[in-house]
Amino acid sequence: MSGDIGAALEQLWNDLLGFVEKIVSPDWGALVLLIPLALAPLVLLHLAMSGGLWTYFGITKPRPKVRWEEGPRPLELAAGGAPIPPVGLPFSLRTGLVYPPAVARTDDGEDLAVICPMCGVQRVAQLPACGNCGLVLNVKRGMTVARPPGPPPGGAAIA
Repeated sequence: MSGDIGAALEQLWNDLLGFVEKIVSPDWGALVLLIPLALAPLVLLHLAMSGGLWTYFGITKPRPKVRWEEGPRPLELAAGGAPIPPVGLPFSLRTGLVYPPAVARTDDGEDLAVICPMCGVQRVAQLPACGNCGLVLNVKRGMTVARPPGPPPGGAAIA
């Protein structure tokens, strides 16, 4: 009976040493081959999360409200009521209107004027270059960004 207990204890001790041996000195070649299997899910999870976040940002990011300038608009007026002609845009003081870029005449045939943005000299809008400084004013159709009249909701304006 004592031989059976001694053999059982010896077997238990050998099993314990075999288990500790696998932990202390494992088969490194097999473990190195398992590294890609452990890293692949982490890399895929990172790519899915970053792709999802960029997609969410692309869908929900704030965009400016844009409206195209269509047709003439009234001239701005000074405090005394005198019209302020815009620089670089065709205008007519007779009608009191500012026209979109690249328009040279009104609908009734009146030649429009434009003020050179470089030297401030007024000229006819049909002339492509300023006679004073030589600036070629080739303005394409403009775009106006509509902004809210005050600071963003919930705080002051971004400085």
